[in-house]
Amino acid sequence: MAHHVFKPTVYYNTFAEHPLALRVAPGDTVETTTVDAAGRDATDEQITPRGNPMTGPFAVAGAEPGDAITVRVTKLEPNRGTGWASMRLAPNTLDPEFVAEFRDEAGPARVTWRIDRERRRVVLDEGVAGLAGYTLPLAPMLGCLGVAPDRHQSISTATSAEHGGNMDYRGIGAGVTLHFPVFAPGGLFFLGDGHAVQGAGEMAGTGVETSFDVTFEIGLIKHDGRDQVRWPRGEDEHDLFTLGNARPLDQAAQNATTEMTRWLMNGHGLSFEAASVLIGQAAEYKIGNMFDPAYTVVCLVPKAVLPSR
Repeated sequence: MAHHVFKPTVYYNTFAEHPLALRVAPGDTVETTTVDAAGRDATDEQITPRGNPMTGPFAVAGAEPGDAITVRVTKLEPNRGTGWASMRLAPNTLDPEFVAEFRDEAGPARVTWRIDRERRRVVLDEGVAGLAGYTLPLAPMLGCLGVAPDRHQSISTATSAEHGGNMDYRGIGAGVTLHFPVFAPGGLFFLGDGHAVQGAGEMAGTGVETSFDVTFEIGLIKHDGRDQVRWPRGEDEHDLFTLGNARPLDQAAQNATTEMTRWLMNGHGLSFEAASVLIGQAAEYKIGNMFDPAYTVVCLVPKAVLPSR
């Protein structure tokens, strides 16, 4: 097991079979950095074109189509003192007639937040009437991460699908382990679009966008003929969760529910009926993203409700 320190110089705005950033082995850890959604680094300098630029891709030795890679985020820390965010809800998250009431209003579209890493707060010093000095807890998360898609596709970091992508689920932070299906040799993992804090659904179209120091541990799950990862999965101390990415919202929920059902059946040995009972009576659903071209719905099953073996 090796520890790699990787300093990116090239970033990508698509998930695709791009030239390798680094080849790693299962069990290795990678220490790296990300830029923000506008391509700005730790010094707040724009070093690459905007549009959720990704760090990567990282190829996992031995990963072949049909397998899954795991990514455990062990460190996720903003590496600069400011972030930026929208100060208006995205039009597609509101009733159209309500949006029309504010169509002609002028003013800045974005506001700067101060990131107080010592106090673990994000602070809105000025820029929004009535909220001077307003603070929220610092809650670092990765908005965009995934692998190279199936069929040699190149998919924009503005959206998401089976490979992952711009899912913006606020639960993807330090301590979380993600599972991604492998479609290309090596898997080709990318990450970026860090938020210092973000509300569920990314309803304003941004979180508090900033650059990050990230450390993650990579793993490999060889397909054993039973439990195959088809959509992104994850787990933390308390929950299993699956992420469905599609539009309309009900299709994303179907993706997430189907993947959770498969996981409970094939990975945890439950019958279809038993998995149905757990999901039907104990699952929780969250909206990861309702702004991007594909919406993200998350199905969570508490580990505490899983039957003892």
